[in-house]
Amino acid sequence: MENKKGAPRLSAKVRLRWDAVRGKPLLLYPEGVLILNPSAEAILSLCDGRRSVSEIVSELAGRYGAEAVALEADVWELLDKLIERGLVVFPNATEE
Repeated sequence: MENKKGAPRLSAKVRLRWDAVRGKPLLLYPEGVLILNPSAEAILSLCDGRRSVSEIVSELAGRYGAEAVALEADVWELLDKLIERGLVVFPNATEE
């Protein structure tokens, strides 16, 4: 299991793009494409390899006027699914 400490970022093979035809954000990767909802786009746009998950949650809470505690589970749910698929990584993770 990948260590989930540090700052998440998109894998090198993944790109976050806007599809002008569909009018929706996309996550492009070699095996396919995921059409993102606005929440997923907001989360993934902050996964830059510099912000920790708690910093991402805090930024989203401030941006949307929501409680961080309520957002944290949703952020981790998305990240966990994308980590399993190799689309999000934690390059700054340290071994325990």
